[in-house]
Amino acid sequence: MKPRFVGRLSLADAVTVSNAALGFLAISLAATNPRLAARLVLLGAVADGLDGVLARRYGSSAAGPYLDSLADVASFSVAPAVLVVAVVRETWGFDTLRVGVAMLAGALFVAMAIVRLGLYTAYDTDDDVTEGIPTTLASVILAAGVLAGFTDPTVLVALTVVLSGLMVSTITYPDLLARDALIMGVVHTLAVLIPNFKGRTFPYALLSLALAYLVLSPGFYWRETEGKPTPAKTTEGKRS
Repeated sequence: MKPRFVGRLSLADAVTVSNAALGFLAISLAATNPRLAARLVLLGAVADGLDGVLARRYGSSAAGPYLDSLADVASFSVAPAVLVVAVVRETWGFDTLRVGVAMLAGALFVAMAIVRLGLYTAYDTDDDVTEGIPTTLASVILAAGVLAGFTDPTVLVALTVVLSGLMVSTITYPDLLARDALIMGVVHTLAVLIPNFKGRTFPYALLSLALAYLVLSPGFYWRETEGKPTPAKTTEGKRS
C-alpha cells in the first residue's frame, strides 16, 4: 500500500514540506543555538521562494496553496517567535516578568501571522499586491537581525510587536519583480552559508534590503504595467 500523497503532490509541494521541516528544526535549536536557528529560518525563506519557481516551471497540485500556508505557520510564525524568546533569554536569563513580556510578544506574532496567512489564502493569492507585510518578510527581518548581531532584547521585543501589527495592517505591498526576487534569493543564500563573511556582510545586506522593502515598497516600488517584467509569485502561497 503506497502513501496517499504519491502521485498527488508535485515537486514544488515537496519543497514546501521541506520548508515546514526547516521550521521545526529552527524551533528545536533556538534555545541552544539561536544563530543556527536564524539561519534555518532564512533557509526556509529560500525554500518558500523556490517552491513558487518550481510550481510555475513544472506545475503544482490542488493541495499546493494550502500546504504553503501550513508550512509558513511553522517557519514564519512559530519559529521566529521562538527565536526571539530564545535570544531574549540569553540576555535576561529567567527573569519572569521580562521574559514573560517577550513570550507575550511572541504569542502575538504567532497569532497575527496565522491571521495574516488565513486572510492571504482567502483573498490575496490571485493578486499582484497584498495587504499587510508578508509573514516571510517579517521573519526575515527578525532572523537577519539576529544574524547581524542586533540582539538587544528590548529592541527585538518591540520589533516583534511592530511587525505583528504590520502583518494585519491594510498597507498594500506589491510582489517582488522576478529580477529582485533573484537578488534577494542570492543574498539570502549567502547569509545562510557564510553569515560571518567580512563582518557579517550578507546578514547586514539582507536586513537592509528587507527593511528597505518594508518601508519604501508601498509608495515607491514598481507596479506591474504593460511592458514591464511580471512580479515574481514567491510569497505565501502564490503559485500562479
